[in-house]
Amino acid sequence: MEEDIQKTGGASEPATAPEPAGKAGEKPAGANLDSRSLDLILDIPLRVTVELGRSKMLINDLLQLGQGSVIELNKFVGEPLEVLVNNKLVARGEVVVVNDKFGVRLTDIVSPLDRVNSLG
Repeated sequence: MEEDIQKTGGASEPATAPEPAGKAGEKPAGANLDSRSLDLILDIPLRVTVELGRSKMLINDLLQLGQGSVIELNKFVGEPLEVLVNNKLVARGEVVVVNDKFGVRLTDIVSPLDRVNSLG
């Protein structure tokens, strides 16, 4: 009975604050904090770019381009493509075709330490 009064905040005794997590079989209070914090950023859009190669050209050459023109890139056949997220290298891969669409099979993931170092 006394327990019921404490839970409902009855007049005979003031309501007690909930007990902190940590009882046997319960997760520590901070355990759900990580998953809730991650949930906050899961819907942030990122720009993912797969780079086939690069080329430099003069404005005059650019203006001369037309249908059927070929632009020479700085990569060789068989060389891995670069996968960039918000213009930061995160992986390398190779071209694949799946159901008549191009895709990239990741062959190498940049280490988290290298990714963090590229930010600074």
